[in-house]
Amino acid sequence: MYRVALRMLLGDKTKCLGLVFGVAFSTLLVCQQMSIFFGLLGRASSVVNDVREADIWVMDPSVKTIDVPYPLRALELPRVRGVEGVAWAVPFFKATVQVRTHQGMLENAIILGIDDASLVGVPDAFVVGSIDDLAEPDAIAVNPAGFRLLFPGEELDVGRELELNDSRAKIVAIVDAAPAFAANLTIYTRYSLATQYTNNGRNQLSFILAKSADGTPPEVVAERIAARTGLKSVTSQQLRRESIMYVLANTGIPVSFGTVVILGAIIGVAIVGLTFNQFVMENIKQYAALKAIGVRNVKLLFMTLGQAAFVGVIGYGIGLGIAALFFSTVPKKSDALRGFYLLPEVAVGVAILAAVIVILSTLISMRRVLTVDPATVFRG
Repeated sequence: MYRVALRMLLGDKTKCLGLVFGVAFSTLLVCQQMSIFFGLLGRASSVVNDVREADIWVMDPSVKTIDVPYPLRALELPRVRGVEGVAWAVPFFKATVQVRTHQGMLENAIILGIDDASLVGVPDAFVVGSIDDLAEPDAIAVNPAGFRLLFPGEELDVGRELELNDSRAKIVAIVDAAPAFAANLTIYTRYSLATQYTNNGRNQLSFILAKSADGTPPEVVAERIAARTGLKSVTSQQLRRESIMYVLANTGIPVSFGTVVILGAIIGVAIVGLTFNQFVMENIKQYAALKAIGVRNVKLLFMTLGQAAFVGVIGYGIGLGIAALFFSTVPKKSDALRGFYLLPEVAVGVAILAAVIVILSTLISMRRVLTVDPATVFRG
């Protein structure tokens, strides 16, 4: 019986292709949008992800996200260092700055100031140069995407000079930093230089990075710092989560991407449902003939579900393959999409969605089959 059902489906190639296209289109649209959505959320905590040495972040109690810091007094740093369980604590600066090249290119950048002595806070992977180069006068490191933004079409190199708020800076290294949420250009430099480049006022300390002593859980040390200093003290994981929740609660990103995903599912149901319904109506006499020879409704239902499963698997495979091809090629060529990839969880979730689309479309179309009169086959 299942072979008969498959022959019926493949006998109408136009309808079969239409069904496959509907599932493939929904799969591609939802996979792409969900992967980009989660990629953007990951960028919200990119700075936290890059600071791997520290496991505790200390900040003003009003700070809700890494992207909106409020400066602390300099005296807070020794207070944090004096808390029991703190192995070390260093200053960390974050702000925005205007960057100008000698060719007249003007861009906004995120500038991160790291501790002058330890240089804690710089990602480990350097494309050109090394972390020791940041000890040079006026030294800065930029990310590859930022370099290409400032010097389009040129090979990555060092030695170029920039103006940061009318102050001289020299690129001595290129660091493979994670893509940021707010800007494509990220600059790393020593804390003392970063505060000179920005000149934000009397209080310059954006965050304090701390490391818990061996054998002491970071959560316990963070609670001690908060109780001792009155500042907000959280683990890296907590700050990562808070930054993501801030984006979800205060931007239109969830609504925008959620709308596209819902529309993709609705379009899939509409295309597959209407096409499958038309296919069933055009083959109603074949179904009536099967009922006339004794095939029960349950068997017909499983036959139709088999047809739908055949279409769903092929359509899902095509849509997933196109989405995987997109994320394996385009982000490598576009800095705007760097770091976006197809998550396995998204692929599994979309597989469930495709199954729901196919099952709903099948059930909608089966009403006519279950009620058709077997005598229909004998009528003209």
